[in-house]
Amino acid sequence: MLLKHVIFTGLKNHWEKIYATKQSHEVSWTQETPLTSLKFIQRLSLPKSANIIDIGGGDSKLVDSLVDMGYENITILDISEKALGKAKKRLGGKARAIKWVVSDIRDFKPTGEYDLWHDRAAFHFLTSQTDVDNYILTVKSAVKGSIIISTFSKNGPEKCSGLDVTQYNEDQLQRILAEGFNKVECLTEDHITPFNTKQNFLFCCFSRR
Repeated sequence: MLLKHVIFTGLKNHWEKIYATKQSHEVSWTQETPLTSLKFIQRLSLPKSANIIDIGGGDSKLVDSLVDMGYENITILDISEKALGKAKKRLGGKARAIKWVVSDIRDFKPTGEYDLWHDRAAFHFLTSQTDVDNYILTVKSAVKGSIIISTFSKNGPEKCSGLDVTQYNEDQLQRILAEGFNKVECLTEDHITPFNTKQNFLFCCFSRR
Protein backbone atom coordinates (compact mmCIF):
# COMPACT_ATOMS: atom_id res chain seq x y z
CA MET A 1 0.00 0.00 0.00
CA LEU A 2 2.87 2.36 0.83
CA LEU A 3 4.54 1.60 -2.51
CA LYS A 4 1.31 2.36 -4.37
CA HIS A 5 1.05 5.68 -2.54
CA VAL A 6 4.64 6.58 -3.41
CA ILE A 7 4.08 5.74 -7.10
CA PHE A 8 0.84 7.75 -7.20
CA THR A 9 2.47 10.74 -5.51
CA GLY A 10 5.40 10.61 -7.93
CA LEU A 11 3.13 10.52 -10.98
CA LYS A 12 0.89 13.25 -9.66
CA ASN A 13 3.87 15.50 -8.93
CA HIS A 14 5.22 14.75 -12.41
CA TRP A 15 2.05 15.92 -14.14
CA GLU A 16 1.42 18.84 -11.80
CA LYS A 17 4.91 20.14 -12.59
CA ILE A 18 4.34 19.84 -16.33
CA TYR A 19 1.08 21.76 -16.24
CA ALA A 20 2.55 24.35 -13.87
CA THR A 21 5.59 25.04 -16.03
CA LYS A 22 4.45 24.51 -19.63
CA GLN A 23 1.87 26.18 -21.82
CA SER A 24 -0.30 24.24 -24.27
CA HIS A 25 2.00 24.97 -27.21
CA GLU A 26 4.89 23.40 -25.27
CA VAL A 27 3.39 19.92 -24.82
CA SER A 28 3.13 17.35 -27.60
CA TRP A 29 -0.48 16.22 -27.08
CA THR A 30 -2.12 19.59 -27.68
CA GLN A 31 -4.87 19.73 -30.32
CA GLU A 32 -6.54 22.99 -31.16
CA THR A 33 -9.57 21.00 -32.29
CA PRO A 34 -9.82 17.23 -31.55
CA LEU A 35 -11.30 16.44 -34.95
CA THR A 36 -11.03 12.64 -34.93
CA SER A 37 -12.59 12.29 -31.49
CA LEU A 38 -15.40 14.62 -32.52
CA LYS A 39 -16.06 12.65 -35.73
CA PHE A 40 -16.34 9.42 -33.75
CA ILE A 41 -18.66 11.08 -31.23
CA GLN A 42 -20.89 12.58 -33.92
CA ARG A 43 -21.32 9.15 -35.55
CA LEU A 44 -22.67 7.77 -32.27
CA SER A 45 -25.64 10.19 -32.40
CA LEU A 46 -25.81 10.41 -28.62
CA PRO A 47 -28.66 12.32 -26.99
CA LYS A 48 -27.64 15.62 -25.40
CA SER A 49 -28.43 14.08 -22.01
CA ALA A 50 -25.82 11.32 -22.52
CA ASN A 51 -23.47 10.74 -19.60
CA ILE A 52 -19.95 11.34 -21.00
CA ILE A 53 -16.57 11.00 -19.31
CA ASP A 54 -13.19 12.03 -20.72
CA ILE A 55 -10.35 10.08 -19.09
CA GLY A 56 -7.13 12.07 -18.78
CA GLY A 57 -8.99 15.04 -20.22
CA GLY A 58 -6.68 17.56 -18.54
CA ASP A 59 -6.86 20.86 -20.39
CA SER A 60 -7.92 19.21 -23.67
CA LYS A 61 -10.33 21.27 -25.73
CA LEU A 62 -12.64 18.31 -26.28
CA VAL A 63 -14.76 19.56 -23.39
CA ASP A 64 -15.18 22.95 -25.10
CA SER A 65 -16.57 21.24 -28.19
CA LEU A 66 -18.87 18.98 -26.16
CA VAL A 67 -20.31 21.99 -24.35
CA ASP A 68 -20.79 23.85 -27.63
CA MET A 69 -22.54 20.78 -29.06
CA GLY A 70 -25.04 20.95 -26.21
CA TYR A 71 -24.09 17.92 -24.12
CA GLU A 72 -25.35 18.34 -20.57
CA ASN A 73 -23.67 15.62 -18.49
CA ILE A 74 -19.89 15.80 -18.91
CA THR A 75 -17.21 14.54 -16.53
CA ILE A 76 -13.52 15.33 -16.99
CA LEU A 77 -11.04 13.17 -15.07
CA ASP A 78 -7.34 13.87 -14.72
CA ILE A 79 -4.57 13.19 -12.23
CA SER A 80 -3.48 16.85 -12.44
CA GLU A 81 -5.50 19.47 -10.61
CA LYS A 82 -3.54 22.18 -12.42
CA ALA A 83 -4.54 20.74 -15.81
CA LEU A 84 -8.20 20.81 -14.85
CA GLY A 85 -7.74 24.31 -13.47
CA LYS A 86 -6.53 25.50 -16.86
CA ALA A 87 -9.60 24.03 -18.54
CA LYS A 88 -11.92 25.61 -15.97
CA LYS A 89 -10.32 29.01 -16.47
CA ARG A 90 -10.62 28.73 -20.24
CA LEU A 91 -14.30 27.76 -20.05
CA GLY A 92 -15.20 30.48 -17.57
CA GLY A 93 -18.81 30.29 -16.44
CA LYS A 94 -19.43 27.20 -18.58
CA ALA A 95 -17.15 25.21 -16.26
CA ARG A 96 -19.84 25.15 -13.58
CA ALA A 97 -21.87 22.71 -15.67
CA ILE A 98 -18.98 20.20 -15.81
CA LYS A 99 -18.08 17.59 -13.21
CA TRP A 100 -14.32 17.77 -12.55
CA VAL A 101 -12.62 14.75 -10.98
CA VAL A 102 -9.00 14.80 -9.78
CA SER A 103 -7.92 11.16 -9.75
CA ASP A 104 -5.44 8.66 -11.08
CA ILE A 105 -7.51 6.43 -13.38
CA ARG A 106 -6.16 3.42 -11.47
CA ASP A 107 -7.91 4.67 -8.32
CA PHE A 108 -11.12 5.88 -9.96
CA LYS A 109 -14.32 4.32 -8.64
CA PRO A 110 -17.25 5.37 -10.84
CA THR A 111 -20.51 5.98 -9.01
CA GLY A 112 -22.67 5.74 -12.12
CA GLU A 113 -22.77 4.43 -15.68
CA TYR A 114 -21.55 6.19 -18.81
CA ASP A 115 -22.99 6.35 -22.31
CA LEU A 116 -19.56 7.34 -23.61
CA TRP A 117 -16.09 6.72 -22.19
CA HIS A 118 -13.46 8.74 -24.08
CA ASP A 119 -9.73 8.27 -23.55
CA ARG A 120 -7.12 9.92 -25.73
CA ALA A 121 -3.58 9.09 -24.60
CA ALA A 122 -4.23 8.05 -21.00
CA PHE A 123 -4.59 4.27 -21.39
CA HIS A 124 -1.19 3.84 -23.04
CA PHE A 125 0.54 5.09 -19.86
CA LEU A 126 -0.61 1.90 -18.10
CA THR A 127 2.41 -0.33 -18.62
CA SER A 128 1.73 -3.15 -16.15
CA GLN A 129 -0.72 -5.95 -16.88
CA THR A 130 -2.34 -5.44 -13.47
CA ASP A 131 -3.11 -1.80 -14.25
CA VAL A 132 -4.46 -2.70 -17.70
CA ASP A 133 -6.67 -5.43 -16.24
CA ASN A 134 -8.02 -3.10 -13.56
CA TYR A 135 -8.73 -0.39 -16.15
CA ILE A 136 -10.73 -2.86 -18.25
CA LEU A 137 -12.66 -4.03 -15.19
CA THR A 138 -13.58 -0.41 -14.47
CA VAL A 139 -14.68 0.11 -18.07
CA LYS A 140 -16.80 -3.04 -18.05
CA SER A 141 -18.53 -2.01 -14.84
CA ALA A 142 -19.08 1.62 -15.80
CA VAL A 143 -19.78 1.76 -19.54
CA LYS A 144 -23.23 0.96 -20.84
CA GLY A 145 -22.74 2.55 -24.25
CA SER A 146 -19.56 3.22 -26.20
CA ILE A 147 -15.81 3.59 -25.75
CA ILE A 148 -13.53 5.77 -27.82
CA ILE A 149 -9.93 4.98 -26.98
CA SER A 150 -6.78 6.37 -28.57
CA THR A 151 -3.23 5.21 -27.93
CA PHE A 152 0.16 5.43 -29.58
CA SER A 153 0.26 2.91 -32.41
CA LYS A 154 3.09 0.48 -33.11
CA ASN A 155 4.57 3.28 -35.24
CA GLY A 156 4.17 5.84 -32.48
CA PRO A 157 6.55 7.00 -29.74
CA GLU A 158 7.80 4.65 -27.05
CA LYS A 159 7.76 7.41 -24.45
CA CYS A 160 5.77 10.52 -23.72
CA SER A 161 6.67 13.29 -21.31
CA GLY A 162 9.59 11.19 -20.10
CA LEU A 163 7.35 8.22 -19.20
CA ASP A 164 7.18 4.79 -20.81
CA VAL A 165 4.06 3.93 -22.78
CA THR A 166 2.59 0.79 -24.32
CA GLN A 167 2.04 0.87 -28.06
CA TYR A 168 -0.99 -0.93 -29.51
CA ASN A 169 -2.34 -2.19 -32.78
CA GLU A 170 -5.98 -2.76 -33.69
CA ASP A 171 -5.96 -6.49 -32.92
CA GLN A 172 -4.48 -5.95 -29.46
CA LEU A 173 -7.08 -3.38 -28.45
CA GLN A 174 -9.85 -5.57 -29.83
CA ARG A 175 -8.65 -8.57 -27.81
CA ILE A 176 -8.40 -6.50 -24.63
CA LEU A 177 -12.01 -5.32 -24.98
CA ALA A 178 -13.40 -8.48 -26.59
CA GLU A 179 -15.35 -9.51 -23.50
CA GLY A 180 -18.35 -7.24 -23.48
CA PHE A 181 -17.64 -4.91 -26.43
CA ASN A 182 -17.81 -4.99 -30.21
CA LYS A 183 -15.40 -3.07 -32.39
CA VAL A 184 -17.13 -0.38 -34.44
CA GLU A 185 -14.20 1.26 -36.18
CA CYS A 186 -10.43 1.74 -35.91
CA LEU A 187 -8.03 4.01 -37.74
CA THR A 188 -4.50 5.32 -37.44
CA GLU A 189 -3.42 8.88 -38.01
CA ASP A 190 -0.46 11.16 -37.54
CA HIS A 191 -0.86 13.80 -34.86
CA ILE A 192 1.22 16.87 -35.68
CA THR A 193 2.57 18.28 -32.42
CA PRO A 194 2.84 22.01 -31.71
CA PHE A 195 6.56 21.73 -32.52
CA ASN A 196 5.86 20.12 -35.92
CA THR A 197 6.79 16.49 -35.18
CA LYS A 198 4.61 13.46 -35.93
CA GLN A 199 3.10 10.98 -33.48
CA ASN A 200 1.17 8.06 -34.94
CA PHE A 201 -2.04 7.31 -33.00
CA LEU A 202 -4.51 4.45 -33.11
CA PHE A 203 -8.15 5.47 -32.59
CA CYS A 204 -10.80 2.80 -31.94
CA CYS A 205 -14.49 2.91 -31.11
CA PHE A 206 -16.24 0.02 -29.34
CA SER A 207 -19.89 -0.48 -28.40
CA ARG A 208 -21.32 -2.40 -25.50
CA ARG A 209 -22.46 -5.86 -26.53
